[in-house]
Amino acid sequence: MTDGFGHEWSTFTQGPSELGEDERQQIFNQYFRLFPWDLLPSAAEGLDAGCGTGRWAVQVAPRVAHLHLLDASPVALAVAKQNLAGTGNVTFHLASVSEIPLPDDSLDFAYSLGVLHHVPDTFGAIKHIAAKLKAGSPFLIYLYYALDNRPFWFQAVWRVTDVARLLISRFPYRLKLATSQVIAAMVYWPIARFCRLLKTFGISSRSIPLEFYKDRSFYMMRTDAYDRFCTSLEKRFTRTEIDGLLSEAGFDHITFSDSMPFWCVVARKTK
Repeated sequence: MTDGFGHEWSTFTQGPSELGEDERQQIFNQYFRLFPWDLLPSAAEGLDAGCGTGRWAVQVAPRVAHLHLLDASPVALAVAKQNLAGTGNVTFHLASVSEIPLPDDSLDFAYSLGVLHHVPDTFGAIKHIAAKLKAGSPFLIYLYYALDNRPFWFQAVWRVTDVARLLISRFPYRLKLATSQVIAAMVYWPIARFCRLLKTFGISSRSIPLEFYKDRSFYMMRTDAYDRFCTSLEKRFTRTEIDGLLSEAGFDHITFSDSMPFWCVVARKTK
């Protein structure tokens, strides 16, 4: 699993020459829309759990006193170091979420976006992050949704694509990459651009799969097509399940985003 993400982030580094500043900011705003920046102390210290290329850290580090970037892939961590070169208030940790090398009750915030649905024990990972947070500290998490707010036909389309994922994820790396890029070009791009066309006419495309990409670059479609179809372990959660996981792990004030991507959730460690 770790090797797979290393391949992904060494291929799609999401550096400034590949991911434009406007798009980077737009994506950041979508995921961090609920994050309570006003709750952080002036010298806030936090954790990026599963930092990947560091694309979130590029935006977060300037807003806080110190940011710890954690990833189990040495390749991903090397890319993150390149993307944050010259950033003085960051520390990089090569470790899994179950082995966070920081004291308990030491952090003012944490976030983990698009990571914990790819680990065998999602609940255990959430508990490990919770242990590092001070009481009352916010935690932002994004987990793939189980399409629980979508109609049955939408879920049926996903089941077909999931069969494809189970097959493609077993391919050798170069074949996986090539297949995912064909999917990006032949499926993601035309559907996304059709949704953009509908938008120009004031027609909602919310019910159309992949409409999330209507304003995204082809680079992001290529990246996410690889992420979606080339990962062997993918779990999906309903809103109710995520609420239960966070509550049992010691969080309250659980708030779900009402817009894509689903599910983005912010919660606070129970005092």
